Amino acid sequence: MKENVNLLVVGSGGREHAICKALLKSDKVAKVYCAPGNPGMTFDGIEVVAIDELNFDALKGFVYDNDIEWTFVGPEDALVAGIVDSFREDNLKIFGPDKRAAQLEGSKNYAMEFMDKYHIPTAKFKTYTTSDEAIAGLKEFDEPVVIKEDGLAAGKGVVIAQSYQEAEDEIRLMFRKGQKKVVLEEFLVGNEYSMFLVLSDKGYRILPMAQDHKRAYDNDEGLNTGGMGAYSPLPQLFDAEYQAMITDIVEPTVKGLEAGDYHYHGILYIGMIMTKEGPKVIEYNVRLGDPETQVVLPRVESDFAELIDAAINDKQLPELKISDKAYLNVVVAGAGYPKQAVKGQALPKLESQKDIYTIYANVKIEDEVVYGNGGRILSIVGEASTIEEAHKLVYKYLENYKWNDCFYRHDIGVKAFK
Repeated sequence: MKENVNLLVVGSGGREHAICKALLKSDKVAKVYCAPGNPGMTFDGIEVVAIDELNFDALKGFVYDNDIEWTFVGPEDALVAGIVDSFREDNLKIFGPDKRAAQLEGSKNYAMEFMDKYHIPTAKFKTYTTSDEAIAGLKEFDEPVVIKEDGLAAGKGVVIAQSYQEAEDEIRLMFRKGQKKVVLEEFLVGNEYSMFLVLSDKGYRILPMAQDHKRAYDNDEGLNTGGMGAYSPLPQLFDAEYQAMITDIVEPTVKGLEAGDYHYHGILYIGMIMTKEGPKVIEYNVRLGDPETQVVLPRVESDFAELIDAAINDKQLPELKISDKAYLNVVVAGAGYPKQAVKGQALPKLESQKDIYTIYANVKIEDEVVYGNGGRILSIVGEASTIEEAHKLVYKYLENYKWNDCFYRHDIGVKAFK
């Protein structure tokens, strides 16, 4: 990797804040820009650029004008829209899958057909193009039944219907909202885990695993969200289960990408569930997860920028050095999330504390006061020797402050030690 390089990260959320922080740790990185970024990133020396993530021409112009070595794409919307194809047309280096490969996240049906073709264990499924067909197809599935919007839904397009009547109502609603396809899946039982691969034509490396918490409220109650917290490592995951994930899921997935001539350069997130029959895939995402990135990347002790540089340039991917420390992330969201979240609430002035990190997402700053700007506002991440210690550290910190018109879960990480 060259010395003293400038890098650009595309996106604006907590995931992108964590990516920028990880890249800035490299001795070979001079500046990290984030477009459009968020004002909270500036506290960590990240330079934010007011360019929308879907304005590809303006982003490319910024790359030319600021001597950017390469660009790292954070969000799925830009990947599915073809940002990588656009950059490559102008011979600009960029990390992320192209538009075709991004369909693994952009279409649930496309992903399920990929798994079916390459014999990757997943749920029984069927895709429907009308509400009447989907409702008639319910009889092929036991209750509860999983209903997924086919396209991108920011992690919230999944409903677990406990009864056929609830499923019928949800199916009709999805099609009324403009869905062209809806996927029905069998409900799988087991612990869910997030695995992240860094891929190139030279192979892959597996980043530390994490566990996400999708439901809005404690005890996994409430609506699905983009994610309310995460932790890493996973002490409850046995070595044999981890190896089964690699043998049964990762290796056939990578072989499928090679056989399908995808030339995949980017992150592949594999959402898995450990069932009685072994690991099965719940979903593919074509980027890092949020809130998992905030606990995964701090555990990577080796140079993350050098890893990405090697992947972009198809050089041998360096071995990873992974920390044994535990990281736990609790997301603070605006009241009402994931529906209509409160905006504009003044946030408490957060004091710096050893082993506590604030990662910003939807915020604005006026007169040195930080305000919530909707949805998931920020993450509080704790570092400790164990998940239980990190859990206590983060919640003690959160309890020091008054969070007006905000909420957070109180049970992040509990599955790891209870």
